[in-house]
Amino acid sequence: MSSILLAEQLLNGLQFGIMLFLMAAGLTLVFGVMGLINLAHGSLYMVGAFAAAAVAGATGSFTLALIAALGASALAGALVEIVVIRRLYRTEHLDQVLATFALILIFSEGTRWVFGSFPLYLNIPDTLSGSVTLPGGIRYSLYRLTLIGIGLLIAFGLYALIAHTRLGMQVRAGQSDREMIAALGVDISRLYTLVFALGAALAGLAGALVGAIQSVQVGMGEPVLILAFVVIVIGGIGSIKGAFVGALLVGLTDTLGSLLLPLGLAWFMEPSAAASSGAVLASMSIYILMAAVLMIRPSGLFGVRQ
Repeated sequence: MSSILLAEQLLNGLQFGIMLFLMAAGLTLVFGVMGLINLAHGSLYMVGAFAAAAVAGATGSFTLALIAALGASALAGALVEIVVIRRLYRTEHLDQVLATFALILIFSEGTRWVFGSFPLYLNIPDTLSGSVTLPGGIRYSLYRLTLIGIGLLIAFGLYALIAHTRLGMQVRAGQSDREMIAALGVDISRLYTLVFALGAALAGLAGALVGAIQSVQVGMGEPVLILAFVVIVIGGIGSIKGAFVGALLVGLTDTLGSLLLPLGLAWFMEPSAAASSGAVLASMSIYILMAAVLMIRPSGLFGVRQ
């Protein structure tokens, strides 16, 4: 295996991890501040992807498509919080799981009713198409490299928002003692709606960005949602830093595992058997990683033990 191929896979893992972070950041904010298990978060990822594909198809503008994805997913998230989620904060987690699972079905069938069952395609803009040559002679997709840059900027901006703004102070206080900040005059309902809309917007943006390198179809958010849950378990529930580190670990483990495990097994098995066994082990690798982290730190890498 050449060093160039390994470097390309490292970049692919980084790009995958950054996109997982955009999903997991919103999910960990919602769970950390509201204590809510939201299975419908993947549906908001799908809403962003479909909104971007529809607007790009109508206008030909990728920038407008991203704006539409942010707006549609944030609006959908705010409406869901006001109409449904607001009634679930004081209920058991099982009630939250059942209600948000019902939302998955509603979003899926509603999207199929509006856009049909066939996938849509979101084209990479001409300015970001093609590849660039990186140091060491590595040729890499300009669009994927841009995704990494956008994700890092959003991660930095989200950290600054949570750590250095009044809204971030309220969010951090809400994670610790929501009754106290409500008693101090903070409109807790408005805060919850803002947090939920912010998480939804991040998920929708991730869906729009990924939609340009894969098809946009009904149900595309559920596999990513599972990985996002793995990310926040590894990083620690309620921790943005944990979501970022956990997402990178999951992205690199998944990508490098798919490359290295079949090669390693080829030393002991027939090539065809090594390829199939390596693929199975690679799909298990992120869950093995999660189990290993929980054995050492049950609250996650950056979680706080309750």
